[in-house]
Amino acid sequence: MVHARPYVQGWFPEGRPVGSFVISHGLAEHGGRYATLAAELNAAGWAVHAIDHAGHGHSAGRRADIGSMRRVVDDLAGVVRLARENASAAPVVLFGHSMGGLIALKCALELRAELAGLVLSAPALDPGEAAPAWRVQLGRLLAKVAPGVGMLTLPAEALSRDPAVVQAYERDPLVYRGSIPVRTLMEMLVAMQQVVEAAPALQVPVLIQHGTADRLVSLPAVEGIYQRLGEPARRTLITYAGLYHEIYNEPERVQVVADLLAWLKRWPARPAS
Repeated sequence: MVHARPYVQGWFPEGRPVGSFVISHGLAEHGGRYATLAAELNAAGWAVHAIDHAGHGHSAGRRADIGSMRRVVDDLAGVVRLARENASAAPVVLFGHSMGGLIALKCALELRAELAGLVLSAPALDPGEAAPAWRVQLGRLLAKVAPGVGMLTLPAEALSRDPAVVQAYERDPLVYRGSIPVRTLMEMLVAMQQVVEAAPALQVPVLIQHGTADRLVSLPAVEGIYQRLGEPARRTLITYAGLYHEIYNEPERVQVVADLLAWLKRWPARPAS
């Protein structure tokens, strides 16, 4: 089956970019929410591309229904290759937040030499308490017979301590505020198991950033997986005391962005080989 191409937008610096930064957004949101980060990266010389995953933002599909993990990983890989072509010999770094972090990690494990670095913001790598055994069994059944049935609603107040961010999220017409289709959740669950098993094979430098007060993605679970990601000398974990799920939309975001830019100067000097 031929799928509609995903919506991709870009932001570009003046002059020749020092590299390309590809953004994979989280569940129920869209790439346009990263425009501020893109502007900051542009100021540092980076070109930025952001995808709207299937069923999200401007891309086609039932809202918040990714269809399959295979589809969104392939879509993201296509954007990475586009960015790499545009970047010539400059590095390409892949960034993923929450669900987008899961997709980005799976993509990075497959692309290997095509990336120079991977950045994960509160990556959804473990279902935590949201997936007790009975719910997983029910979800698997529903995914086969009624994949569009909703099974989870994201609480906007858990995203950021900044009321303006929460209000903008709730009013954004491109943000899906309904119940997440069970197929998306089951596809994510399977992918979580796959990336945990494959984690040691990661071949690029990785930065994980996570708030300690995140109620949507378990920091302890991510810390455990972090210890298995690639080579110890090429992985970095930075935690932020008291920050919620969207660390790039918290009042302390200046420090979060500064840490990202410092890491970009330190690590991805060239594509992995």
